[in-house]
Amino acid sequence: MTVHFVGAGPGAPDLITVRGLKIIQSCPVCLYAGSLVPEDIVKAAPAGALVLDTAPMHLDEIIGHIKAAHDAGKDIARVHSGDPSLYGAIAEQMRRLDALDIPYDVTPGVPAFAAAAAALKTEFTLPEVAQTVILTRTSMQSSAMPPGEELERLGASRATLAIHLSVRNLAHIQRSLIPHYGEDCPVVVAFRVGWPDQQFIHGTLGDIARKVRAEKLTRTALVLVGHVLGHRTFKDSALYDAEHEHILRNRKTAKS
Repeated sequence: MTVHFVGAGPGAPDLITVRGLKIIQSCPVCLYAGSLVPEDIVKAAPAGALVLDTAPMHLDEIIGHIKAAHDAGKDIARVHSGDPSLYGAIAEQMRRLDALDIPYDVTPGVPAFAAAAAALKTEFTLPEVAQTVILTRTSMQSSAMPPGEELERLGASRATLAIHLSVRNLAHIQRSLIPHYGEDCPVVVAFRVGWPDQQFIHGTLGDIARKVRAEKLTRTALVLVGHVLGHRTFKDSALYDAEHEHILRNRKTAKS
């Protein structure tokens, strides 16, 4: 018996990996985060499977269902949204499973920031504009940020930022980042990426809070900040430059 942690992707049922879908299709027990994982994904569970929404459950209840399935020798698909390595709260579950000697594995999924970039038809790393992407969040009612990971400090890098779980904290984002990026730095708030009602609000650090308030968005949104957004005057990369040699192509091959 194995507990399979599965990243279901950002919302669209066809963005789950082939491996993840096959796991759901084969497991007699499926526990899924119903607030973020669409039911269409877990409908792939086999006929007669026990399918439970864990959104209203606390950790002890979730582990209780897993232990019951383990005692019955039944594999479990534990389905999380996006990629479970990012704000997935799987580490605390795996720690409990280790203590109970219950085996598990993890299948990655498409993270929301990657799905947002695809929908926006943009690249988060552009030559001489930004070559670093920082995935972070801000402190609100959840656990505090560790020392050294304050947004003001991360913003000093001027990297592309994907700020999770923070759409209600835009005033703090503005105060923290405008000194580093400027008021005119592009911002995109991506709401429910991959779902039928997905929405993208385009603005700048100076006006994004007002625009989001007007749309009354308060949750399930990713805040993207960086000069790569909408940038059109960047330098071409060296990768496909005719004068650039690498192990698979020399100048003679490139010109022929």
